[in-house]
Amino acid sequence: MKFTQGIIVDGTYFDLPMVSLKRSADFLDKYAERTEDGVLHRELIGVYYNFTLTVGTSTAFGETTDYDAFWDKMTEPSEFHDFELPSGNGVYRFTGYISSVSDEYSKILVGDSQFKGFTCKMTAQAPARRPG
Repeated sequence: MKFTQGIIVDGTYFDLPMVSLKRSADFLDKYAERTEDGVLHRELIGVYYNFTLTVGTSTAFGETTDYDAFWDKMTEPSEFHDFELPSGNGVYRFTGYISSVSDEYSKILVGDSQFKGFTCKMTAQAPARRPG
């Protein structure tokens, strides 16, 4: 089954039902310091776009998805991955790392298990936007 938009990690397409893709814009400072007069002085490095992705169950409409392969990829002990995620302008590409992955069993069967609630946090390696 092909879902509307899949997820691409390190050039591999994963056919998964996306439930939620949360995006945050985190501002990282080289330094931020308050002086005695209470004024904050800071030097902004840039704005990092980070994501929390939730995908559906390990089966969809009675068919197996790429869930197990996706779990293996997202828990791979790699420093960084190249991500391609759906965006308002088509696709957003970035290099980042996985800071956490979780899911839960929905059914435990003889010789098989089904999962749901897969969530992972992806943190950008470099800023998406820089000052100036």
